[in-house]
Amino acid sequence: MESQFLSRATSFAGGIPSLRKLHRDATTNSHHVAFVHTRPIAEGANLIWGRQLRPSLLLDTPHLVSAKRETIRPTFAAASSSPAGGSDSAGEAKVAPVGFLEKYPALVTGFFFFMWYFLNVIFNILNKKIYNYFPYPYFVSVIHLVVGVVYCLISWAVGLPKRAPIDSTLLKLLIPVAFCHALGHVTSNVSFAAVAVSFTHTIKALEPFFNAAASQFILGQSIPITLWLSLAPVVIGVSMASLTELSFNWTGFISAMISNISFTYRSIYSKKAMTDMDSTNVYAYISIIALLFCIPPAVIVEGPQLLKFGFNDAIAKVGLTKFVSDLFWVGMFYHLYNQLATNTLERVAPLTHAVGNVLKRVFVIGFSIIVFGNKISTQTGIGTCIAIAGVALYSYIKAKMEEEKRRTKVA
Repeated sequence: MESQFLSRATSFAGGIPSLRKLHRDATTNSHHVAFVHTRPIAEGANLIWGRQLRPSLLLDTPHLVSAKRETIRPTFAAASSSPAGGSDSAGEAKVAPVGFLEKYPALVTGFFFFMWYFLNVIFNILNKKIYNYFPYPYFVSVIHLVVGVVYCLISWAVGLPKRAPIDSTLLKLLIPVAFCHALGHVTSNVSFAAVAVSFTHTIKALEPFFNAAASQFILGQSIPITLWLSLAPVVIGVSMASLTELSFNWTGFISAMISNISFTYRSIYSKKAMTDMDSTNVYAYISIIALLFCIPPAVIVEGPQLLKFGFNDAIAKVGLTKFVSDLFWVGMFYHLYNQLATNTLERVAPLTHAVGNVLKRVFVIGFSIIVFGNKISTQTGIGTCIAIAGVALYSYIKAKMEEEKRRTKVA
């Protein structure tokens, strides 16, 4: 009994200097202190319960560091340096502060997906609303790229990101990519202006079919029969949707098909133009070159009409402020959602990105039907669902094959 009493007294007395030190640290760093609730933390023979005084920015008081220390979440996240004089003994290991992005990577990736979907849906809705009172897709396509290019130039000017230098060799490789990007972008907008947004996206679901055909017959790559079979539902679904689409017209249909072919060739040329340059800079250069390709047809095809009555009619319908504001924001949303799509691809595996891209199309089709109240026939609805399911199946099989190829190369 006496030995137990002396042991406890010694433990209590030994803890007093630590408590005094904790009090001094709390007094010195009073502007970094917050009360947080914790679970019991084991330290030697002592237990610390309930409300505990801890630096809220760092929460790594060296007095409480142990081999099996539990991680305690601070009341708010912020970067901070270690408090002065925080080590009791020489050679004690210090825990480096972990940033929010490194601590919660899944949450950050989820945020990228959310913003990608959100900006894409907003772009498609605002884009179609503009075409309802200003049906000039060539000019609007130019505006999309102009706003994006200005955004890139400002970003370069402030160093976010730092502009990567480009030489003549890389420029020659990027020109075909930019041309296909410009053609696909313009024809997509022609289709958006001519038919319902949901129908255009249903037709654009055929893009994997054109990618597979180009890989097989142009690049000479062997496409497995399983991939071709997975594309059958896509072709059948798009055919069903097209036959009974209430907003169907040949301008919208053919333009969407040309867009599919253009983006297929863009993928082919992109593989030839692989570079060590980061994706943000590559997309900026592609946008600048694509803009130069888009301006001439916009001036030739729509220039005279715009000068005669195009601008005046739009301003008379919605006013100058709304007209300019709509054009600015639709261009900003276009650039940001494309940039986020690229950044998301860098954070996830190809399979995850492929599935996410399919779900994005489902979101756009669904929201466009709700917002614009587009009436669709039962056959069109069923065909759209079949086409989307086929794209999902194709994307899953293709991504699995690419993963197996990478594993084989590593092995």
